[in-house]
Amino acid sequence: MRLDQVAPEIPSGQDSSVCVACDISEEGQLRRVFEAEGIGGIIHLAAVLPTAAQRDPWRGTQANITGSLNLLKLGREFGVGRFVFGSSLSIYGTCPATRVVSEADRAAPEDLYGAAKLYVEQLGRAYADLSFVSLRIGRVVGPGAKSKTSAWRSEIFELLHADEPVRIKLPYVGVERVLLAHVDDIAKALASLLGGARICHGGYNAPCEPVAVADLKHQVEALNPNITVELGETYAAGNPRGVDFSRFRDEFGFEGPPIFERLRAAAVKNGRAIPQSGPR
Repeated sequence: MRLDQVAPEIPSGQDSSVCVACDISEEGQLRRVFEAEGIGGIIHLAAVLPTAAQRDPWRGTQANITGSLNLLKLGREFGVGRFVFGSSLSIYGTCPATRVVSEADRAAPEDLYGAAKLYVEQLGRAYADLSFVSLRIGRVVGPGAKSKTSAWRSEIFELLHADEPVRIKLPYVGVERVLLAHVDDIAKALASLLGGARICHGGYNAPCEPVAVADLKHQVEALNPNITVELGETYAAGNPRGVDFSRFRDEFGFEGPPIFERLRAAAVKNGRAIPQSGPR
């Protein structure tokens, strides 16, 4: 709900981006930002994530629905040119491993988070005078995420430099498959939607890769023997296991490197020797 940095003073000729502290569920605070900043486009990613939303439904609703409604309302009022919403593949609900979902599939969210994402997509379409588009995102991995409930998403990259034994807890059983997307690819996808001169559809599945949990464990451990990946006993409920993102790929000519290639590159960057063979 907050952006945690007060706007710094930017020297002339340098990046003019600023960070402003704001609670999007408070319309008054948000209005002052719109009045001060001259916002031409919005990428909306602020949200209370699934576990936290389930634990605190009021806070989850205030951020995920009320905050989104405030942004849509003020975006229309201040003439924002494009509104890109970070939606989620969780709007599809749990799907069999053999089912590959496309944007044509019926949404069936199973928790507050997924239901809120679907509702905001509907809100966006109701604001017909806004250029609104949603990107349905899977599990984002990569360095820099500070998630308390899914720390493994960043640890599989950040701990590749470890010189002493470390453990990463991955909650799923080895036979499970999860849809992963690297944070850099999602950032590029969102920027493509924001800057696209013409958007052909109101929603897109984000580029994602189905990865077997056991293979992910073996890959990370092979890249650094100091790492032990502990698996859990749960299945990845509430999300599909296969996704068709050809609509986005074909329209924007976009496809990023595989996750395991990203992991190997991160290991090399951190000075690890890469084994000649191993899981791919």
